[in-house]
Amino acid sequence: MIFILLILAVVILAVKRKMFEVKRKKRRDYYRNEYLKSDEWQRKRYVVLKRDNWRCVYCGGRATQVHHKRYARKNIGKEPIEWLVSVCKSCHDAQHYK
Repeated sequence: MIFILLILAVVILAVKRKMFEVKRKKRRDYYRNEYLKSDEWQRKRYVVLKRDNWRCVYCGGRATQVHHKRYARKNIGKEPIEWLVSVCKSCHDAQHYK
């Protein structure tokens, strides 16, 4: 009996993990393939770059990208402007590959 419960628990955990991974991939794909190409993102990106005077907040160089310091977990695209900063490509890469 205990063996069956143990197997059942392992199966449930595996199913939950798989469902989490599927949802995560779906959110990531939406973010990359739709949201970052939207007019809404382009407007928000412009506001952030203008706010930071087109300067990288890390090195002071010319900013060409916007970095999310945090992500809105459930409401992609609803992150406040305060969570976004202007960055140059090298600093952006450094932030993601620490």
